[in-house]
Amino acid sequence: MPKLTETDAFIRRLQLKEEEIPSYHTFPFDLPVIRHFQDVVFHPNVTYIIGENGMGKSTLLEAIAVAFGFNPEGGTRNFRFSTYDSHSPLDHYVRLVKGVLRPNDSFFFRAETFYNVATNIEEMDKQPQAGGKVIDGFGGKSLHEQSHGQAFFAAFMHRFRGNGLYILDEPEAALSPLRQMSMLARIHELVENGSQFIISTHAPMLMGYPDAKLLELTEDGMQETTLEQTSHYTLLKQFIENRDRLLHHLFE
Repeated sequence: MPKLTETDAFIRRLQLKEEEIPSYHTFPFDLPVIRHFQDVVFHPNVTYIIGENGMGKSTLLEAIAVAFGFNPEGGTRNFRFSTYDSHSPLDHYVRLVKGVLRPNDSFFFRAETFYNVATNIEEMDKQPQAGGKVIDGFGGKSLHEQSHGQAFFAAFMHRFRGNGLYILDEPEAALSPLRQMSMLARIHELVENGSQFIISTHAPMLMGYPDAKLLELTEDGMQETTLEQTSHYTLLKQFIENRDRLLHHLFE
């Protein structure tokens, strides 16, 4: 399948049901991104949601995923386990504007709950079932018998099949810089095969995909930016180019 365009993106826009918000003084409605909400127009290929801790990146990404039909803890839309019901109710107050096409594949990846996904896969594979085991779609080796980085990458390389919607929450959490570069290559391969990504990340290297949209969450809400304008990029650049001076000011 060719690369998606604006008209056939799987998720085109995110809207807020403002008339249904009970109060902007309770979580998650007190988050700046919700209090100052503007409709989000997604890139048909790659959209990054970035920002400092506490700005609501994961909460917003979770709402998008759950509204699309994913399990809050991640996996495909067929995963229905629950380890601990802690997701916010924001998915009830958002509206997804979808494109005319539907993805053949989909996955919601959450770094903080991927261990639970791996455990659920093992539990499902213990049950009698027709066809192959679930783990076969992840490369055939138990995810618990691999390092975090290897398990993450097994999902990206084996389970992501193309012509899919992939929502990723901090996928770089266990990836080395080299693996992050490999992740970019994998994203490109899947984009060229008709996939759409919505990614929350802190990693400047992972934000480097060309012709992507970067949406930064701040105390003033959400705004579109570029990689070079992000504090993530600026701080990393300063650290690499003038580490001694940066550390001197930091340790004073």
